[in-house]
Amino acid sequence: MASEPEAAIWQRTLDPEAGNLSPEAARAFLRLAFTDEDHRAMDKLAVKAQAGSLTPEESRLLDGYRHVAWLLGLLKSKARLSLQRAGGTA
Repeated sequence: MASEPEAAIWQRTLDPEAGNLSPEAARAFLRLAFTDEDHRAMDKLAVKAQAGSLTPEESRLLDGYRHVAWLLGLLKSKARLSLQRAGGTA
């Protein structure tokens, strides 16, 4: 995830509880996803992290994946709420 100050800035900027995206924008955000290749890489890194064998570079990469996943979660939360408020399906 982002550093605490950066996370707070993103939280305020994206304001996921506002639910004020257009339905088209909300649906576009909900289509965003990691590729299969990224999922495999994350799984491999997670196994190495559990074993305590990550290199510093792998640790930075795993942190990057966590950061992107956290931001994606904020965007998708806002998108789902926006669709609910617009009467669409989330």
